Amino acid sequence: MTQPIEKPRHPEKAHRPDNPVMRRKPEWLRVKAPTSPEYQETRALMRTLKLHTVCEEAACPNIGECWKKKHATMMILGSVCTRACAFCNVATGRPDQLDPHEPENVAEAVAAMGLAHVVITSVDRDDLDDGGAMQFVRTIEAIRKRAPATTIEILTPDFLRKDGALEMVVAARPDVYNHNLETVPRLYPTIRPGARYFHSLRLLNRVKELDPSIFTKSGIMVGLGEDRVEVMQVMDDLRSADVDFLTIGQYLQPTAKHAAVDRFVTPDEFMGYERMAVSKGFLVVAASPLTRSSYHADADFARLKAARAAKLAGGGA
Repeated sequence: MTQPIEKPRHPEKAHRPDNPVMRRKPEWLRVKAPTSPEYQETRALMRTLKLHTVCEEAACPNIGECWKKKHATMMILGSVCTRACAFCNVATGRPDQLDPHEPENVAEAVAAMGLAHVVITSVDRDDLDDGGAMQFVRTIEAIRKRAPATTIEILTPDFLRKDGALEMVVAARPDVYNHNLETVPRLYPTIRPGARYFHSLRLLNRVKELDPSIFTKSGIMVGLGEDRVEVMQVMDDLRSADVDFLTIGQYLQPTAKHAAVDRFVTPDEFMGYERMAVSKGFLVVAASPLTRSSYHADADFARLKAARAAKLAGGGA
């Protein structure tokens, strides 16, 4: 029997020259392979419900730790992205058909795992008229119906040239709205060519204009060739957009076809970034080599609420 030909995961990168991969990571980036029973149970649940997770698709280094605690970040709108960012391991190419049962299946997984806080992200779907916004709305509604006590954090695409999409999602009132800038503006043409830095900033600011009660969040990777001054400027830009929560983590190269790691940023440098970001007024900052957008998201949401309450009690705006 002829075996089916496996499609390349990143067809648009196939003919690019290889970039050197730093095989040996520093001690602070080494993690244990996932082996716990809870990891296997979480994986089995995702397969049973035909769900995708960014933990797997993006090859997150924290998957063993998070899945042991039964914390998984569901990825909706299929498993194939219409963008081809140079840093991302999510499959690219012709996207999947939308699964009408996906919102209910996500809600069932949230209830089965007993999640107090869930993060829902997605691939980019430039092929859809609304960029996938309505699927976010349906997923939020399904979770609220099935697990009403669960707080919801979403990590959306930029909805570039999708009029009305952002407004639709904000009207569904997620507890946290996250959209990552990913890198400094100078590197967008090579690292995030399908996106526009100032459009992403405007999206985050627009969320606050539409509903100031929603926490906003964004993140960047370091180690791609940016310098400290550029990172400081991104912090200032995000504060100008009234973003509450900033994450900063180390970029790790998925394959030789992806952007090369420029350098491994030290834990001390991350601590410096965190101190600087706190001084600029973010309510919460998470900065470490292994920080990712949804890493410790449940505990960080509690920190967000506490920080806002303390600010309001102190007479802050």
